[in-house]
Amino acid sequence: MQKVISHNEEDTRELGMKLGKNLKKGDIVCLVGDLGSGKTLLSQSIAKALGVDEEVTSPTFTIIHEYMGKELPLYHFDVYRINHPDEMFEIGLEEYLFGEGICLIEWADKIEEYIPEDRIMIMIQRGQADQERIIHIEGIEI
Repeated sequence: MQKVISHNEEDTRELGMKLGKNLKKGDIVCLVGDLGSGKTLLSQSIAKALGVDEEVTSPTFTIIHEYMGKELPLYHFDVYRINHPDEMFEIGLEEYLFGEGICLIEWADKIEEYIPEDRIMIMIQRGQADQERIIHIEGIEI
């Protein structure tokens, strides 16, 4: 497991760009952290690195947004508002997880039992300073 200290939003953006450039078809990126920890900022940077031109927003009320990157689709999930993990099957979770693109799942710990073991896990914690974040990454080298 790698540990990265982000001192500010720019550091988090740079990390997202590095991560995004290392992703490939079929990768599943799981983001876990408290509200306001930087999951969406990291998601936006990953999407930018993949060549997504659209504005990337958190799909809190729709659960999923689909974007087309330069080479691959990006499926951006926010499962914060689901009441039960089984709800994910109603939107076709398995088709996305085993599809042609990259899955990026915010609040992934809420549906952990449905996510394959072969995944990239990113856990974000607040640091001591206001914008500081402690980010643990496993499943990919950056």
